[in-house]
Amino acid sequence: MSGMPIRFLVALWLSVTSLSVMAGTADADLRTAAKLHKAGDTGRAVAIWKDWAAKGNVDAAYNLAVIHQYADGVPLDYAAALRWYRQAAELGDKVAQMQIGLMYQVGQGVAADEAEAHRWFTMNRKHHLHHEHEPQMVAWREQALALIEERDRREQVAASRASSALVVAELRRRAGINAGRPTETAALDAATTIR
Repeated sequence: MSGMPIRFLVALWLSVTSLSVMAGTADADLRTAAKLHKAGDTGRAVAIWKDWAAKGNVDAAYNLAVIHQYADGVPLDYAAALRWYRQAAELGDKVAQMQIGLMYQVGQGVAADEAEAHRWFTMNRKHHLHHEHEPQMVAWREQALALIEERDRREQVAASRASSALVVAELRRRAGINAGRPTETAALDAATTIR
């Protein structure tokens, strides 16, 4: 029985290690592909990107979409661009979702469809609407509202005091009791200056 936890820990360690090695390899391979593409060897770069896109790498799928959409080292192919953007978008890439929305908005490789464009533009926002009623979100909104209300109240009190000072200064001026009150006269002059 004591061997089971040790085997489990060894298996867990191997899994974590292989994931970190795979992640490091993906980063290194994607950097290599970018260098190859920049040097004009797009064919080898595409092979690397396709390999990683098949493994579910968002960046590889996005790169493939971009080069096909803009004919950057490959023939212009909006259908392929849309396919690769969809793969990245389905893996949660917000920029890919926006790009798909733009393609639908202008009709690039697909029939222009405002409703479909809007769906892609707002996909991420709609996906997270379920968080709106979580207790922490409600508390944050209430806290923000309280801070805004306090700031507005302070600004209104300051504006009211300034306005009151002007009214008092004007009444004193009319009554002829301004002697010895230069600050009220200055406040009145400042308030009545034409801008």
